[in-house]
Amino acid sequence: MTATIFRPALVTLAAMAAALAPLSAGAAEVRAARVWAGPEYTRVVFDLSGPVRYQASARDGRIQLDLAGDRLASGFAAPAAQGLFRGLSTRRRGDQLQLVAETDSHRAPKSFLLKPSGSYGYRLVLDLYPDAAATSAGGASVAAAPVPVMKAAPAIKSGHGDVMSLRQVAEQLNGQRKVVVAVDAGHGGDDPGAHGPGGTQEKNVTLAVARQLAALINKQPGMQAVLTRDSDYFIPLKRRYQIARDKNADMFVSIHADAFKNGDAKGSSVWVLSPRGKTSEAARWLADRENRADLIGGVSLDDKDDSLAAVLLDLQQGYAMQASESIAGNVLKALAHLGPTHRGYVERANFVVLRSPDVPSILVETAFISNPAEERKLRDPEHQTELAQAVMGGVRNYFEATPPPGTWFAAEAARRSGAMLAATQPRPDSKASVASVDARADAAVRDLHRVSRGESLGSIARQYGVSVGAIKSANGMSDDTVRAGAVLAIPAG
Repeated sequence: MTATIFRPALVTLAAMAAALAPLSAGAAEVRAARVWAGPEYTRVVFDLSGPVRYQASARDGRIQLDLAGDRLASGFAAPAAQGLFRGLSTRRRGDQLQLVAETDSHRAPKSFLLKPSGSYGYRLVLDLYPDAAATSAGGASVAAAPVPVMKAAPAIKSGHGDVMSLRQVAEQLNGQRKVVVAVDAGHGGDDPGAHGPGGTQEKNVTLAVARQLAALINKQPGMQAVLTRDSDYFIPLKRRYQIARDKNADMFVSIHADAFKNGDAKGSSVWVLSPRGKTSEAARWLADRENRADLIGGVSLDDKDDSLAAVLLDLQQGYAMQASESIAGNVLKALAHLGPTHRGYVERANFVVLRSPDVPSILVETAFISNPAEERKLRDPEHQTELAQAVMGGVRNYFEATPPPGTWFAAEAARRSGAMLAATQPRPDSKASVASVDARADAAVRDLHRVSRGESLGSIARQYGVSVGAIKSANGMSDDTVRAGAVLAIPAG
């Protein structure tokens, strides 16, 4: 695919036209035109009967595409105005067909030719970006919208500290910010994804489920959803996980619907990034100076030597992949209650949308849209709600078990620990004894400890000189399992 960024003045793109060879011997038809307007750019797509040679120019809010020897198909209709696209006119000038797009005056356009793919033939694409946000060939990334400033999570002490009451713990872990979940509806716009035998398009199913999931997340105390797209438009794959990073997301969930040539294939599945994907992405980040200047887990790699940068990136990727595995396992178990899963275990692949180096990311294949029975279910709004609820349940369970410091979930964990500790005390017989139990609970926690990889409950207990049972009681734990990243209240004695 060859892409070109227009300049504000009139530009003839002869080099781009030459790059579009080889060409068919006969003239092509422009069969139809479609428009999708997203929040970051507007895409105009011309459906063609074959490849074309064209020149493009921009002047005074108009983008002119000159197609040599081609023609309009009978019944061609100009699309309605959307986004930065204001209208389309067509005319013949000698043997040239001219397509003139009226646009917003503050736009930076880019065009390219797409080869046949799936049910689509050749397509001539015109992307309109606001101002000068168009990027280099092959991508459609634009400058990110301003990210809201979020309060930093309070530091968690790692050594022995003063005795803290449970109320002080709750204050330190007070829910100053919400857990942010980026929800990505796969495909969109000119990329419909897979088709079911009944004509259902994957892009419509994924958007419906993503909207339902986002609504459930926003209803949950302490959680906030960010949709990568909220209507029918296309977002490049790398941009999808970059949106999650721009919004300081705690996790990223991409929604899809699987397909296979055999209509008998069935079941949902959950995917995480493969080790190969992790390695290749690390190499890209370390080799790209612009990437290294970005923050990875709050740290810039730009001023670090290669060895230190590689270690820091590996640590951050290791955390993200471990968290992804845990989240994916929770979601897969929840989906299993709705029907069979495809393989019964979390799968791994080098999907582009899973390559964020520091945001735990999963991809959910809700079912096989190529299976007639599952296609019917995917079209059903009630089943879409059930799918969203299942994913939500798995996500919520993860944050309940591993609450990020400084969030509502962390504060709730501290509150539950206090309630469990108070419940282990003798039942009070009077208001005075109630006050005594309350006071005991208020002076029960000496420290907070964030679990590191490789630590066990026994090693943590030995570090603080307390029993395993005391830690379990203080944190309301039913077994000895601890997860990296979890925050434990350490009892005073």
